[in-house]
Amino acid sequence: MKQFPVAVQPYTIREALSQDYEGALEKVAAIGYKGIELGRPPQGISVARQKTLLDGLGMKVVGTHAGFDTFDFNAEEIADYLDEVDGGRFVAISLRFSSLEDVLEKAKKMNKAGEAFRKRDITFLYHNHDWEFEKFGGEYALDILLRETDPALVQTELDTYWIKKGGEDPSSYLRKLKGRAPMLHIKDVEQGEEQFFAEIGEGVLDFKEIANTAEEIGVQWLVVEQDQSRRDPFESLRISYENLTKLGIMQK
Repeated sequence: MKQFPVAVQPYTIREALSQDYEGALEKVAAIGYKGIELGRPPQGISVARQKTLLDGLGMKVVGTHAGFDTFDFNAEEIADYLDEVDGGRFVAISLRFSSLEDVLEKAKKMNKAGEAFRKRDITFLYHNHDWEFEKFGGEYALDILLRETDPALVQTELDTYWIKKGGEDPSSYLRKLKGRAPMLHIKDVEQGEEQFFAEIGEGVLDFKEIANTAEEIGVQWLVVEQDQSRRDPFESLRISYENLTKLGIMQK
């Protein structure tokens, strides 16, 4: 089984970052994570300072997010940030959809945004939640979006938890994305009707199977995220890190 480089999505520790930005990043690095999806730092901290901090912690920005349910972003400014921080060449977006027409219109906008990022040697990604598994005309919104976007312009950063919450098996669904999934968000699902978020290896998902599928479809980075936790979020990140190591998935 392939061992993957594993990054962290700092939405998991959003409250800690807002209170002590540098201290929160230091705690993540102390767990062992080498990569992080990160955007521009908060006011008062320059990108140069951010990069110096991350370099000192042995961490690398692997990509960033353009926004949530909006195309009101500047591709050039995002590309400039990734250049300045010497980061990975991935930018993700998440959207909501109200109708088939809405999906089709947003697919066109994604192609346009993807072309703008491609000119800067950046791969534009779509990151899902569970609402993309609503059907319009008998077809998942996500399937329509994938069909109507150009793989050369729009790739994916799907999420194992949200695929499961949407009613699909993560490994089965991911197999249709061979060559179109350079990054994969990983989180587990608690047993029970609530389907609450769980640390990797503490829920119902088979991450050895997911890792094998990730290898088959060409995933480059696994990204740990946990939207909510019953524990301290840093403890959740530590548990996920340790379990990924025990499963033989984590690249050291």
